[in-house]
Amino acid sequence: MAGGRLEGVIDLKLLRDNPELAKASQRARLADPALVDAILTADERRRASLVAFETARAEQKALGKLVAQAKGEDKRALVERAQTLAAEVKTAGGRAEIALQALTEAALQLPNIVEDGVPAGGEANYRVLREVGAPRDFAAEGFAPLPHEELGERLGIIDTARGAKVAGARFYYLKGAGARLELALLGRAMALAADLGFTPMITPNLVRPEVMRGTGFLGEHAVEVYHLPADDLYLTGTSEVALAGYHMDEIVDLAAGPIRYAGFSACYRREAGSYGKDTKGIFRVHQFHKVELFSYTDPADAAAEHQRLLGFEEMMLHEADLPYRVIDVPAGDLGTSAARKFDSEAWIPSQGRYREMTSTSNCTTFQARRLNIRQRREDGATEPVATLNGTFATTRWIAAILENHQRADGSVVVPQKLRPLMGGLELIEPAESAG
Repeated sequence: MAGGRLEGVIDLKLLRDNPELAKASQRARLADPALVDAILTADERRRASLVAFETARAEQKALGKLVAQAKGEDKRALVERAQTLAAEVKTAGGRAEIALQALTEAALQLPNIVEDGVPAGGEANYRVLREVGAPRDFAAEGFAPLPHEELGERLGIIDTARGAKVAGARFYYLKGAGARLELALLGRAMALAADLGFTPMITPNLVRPEVMRGTGFLGEHAVEVYHLPADDLYLTGTSEVALAGYHMDEIVDLAAGPIRYAGFSACYRREAGSYGKDTKGIFRVHQFHKVELFSYTDPADAAAEHQRLLGFEEMMLHEADLPYRVIDVPAGDLGTSAARKFDSEAWIPSQGRYREMTSTSNCTTFQARRLNIRQRREDGATEPVATLNGTFATTRWIAAILENHQRADGSVVVPQKLRPLMGGLELIEPAESAG
């Protein structure tokens, strides 16, 4: 209806009151600040069209009462005016609807407003917050570290050649101890998450368009997403999507603190635009498994919850015994929904550099507004909650584990915390996974 509210986008009051905040965020993201002015212009047009519609409708209602009381010539004249006014109301309503649609389309293009302190600029402008653990000195040990893909092939635990034969590039098989290692890693992640107060969840791998759009993955990242046109469903690249949609159109109770879930799922990414990058092994693939942490919290506690998630991720990196660093991701490298993101990057010996293993994002109220997820205040009114997410373990970690724990003879030491989930296996050797 013409009088409908603008649902599921941004805080227009904040934009009206402080447009420079949003423009500064756009500049930090290396995005166009003119989008803010375009949204405000669309907002003015929508409000003006709504006023015109409501004025005409109010006159129509008043005239209706007069028609009921009038007689003779006066009534005929009023009926003619009522007919004319009905057409004007319909036209004004149509204009209001068009203006609302234009405003919605413009507002949906605006990414979340970045937090204070986020580094401005593109991918290279990250800030290193800390380095934890020292990378091994393989030269001192007398051998050069092999890349994980070569280790995996020699051990008989990774088969990318047959993965490509069956499904194409960037697919793979995990065999024997390789399959057991992934199950142990993800199983340990789920157990630790449960111990930390997260509710374990196995989520759908397919979601509806409104859920994918609500989480911010159908904007600039749409080329990364697999779509099934016959069903109009999307394969998720992270269980964040399904976990965010879990409470869509609900009022949640945060009186006892954040609601926390740990989601296990297969993940699918087209990796569009990554041609030539990480083509070997299992580092950048189309299908993988992941455990994802997800929190619903009061917006006032979102920054603190973000630090908690980062701390939890670092606990899991310690479980895998990986040297890593934490970086504050620059605004230009943030996803659409993130106001701030911290990446934890493990050292990859064969590449001589750190690579991303975990990522935790504070999405503030951005996703909740789009998905209509609210909490009730003490005064009875409702307001959007904040949502946060963080990778807890994923298939990619196997690459880091193999490379960091390899021995000169080509075997790999299993991290101590994972051994109980691998039947006590301490060492992966070619003979263990032959065939």
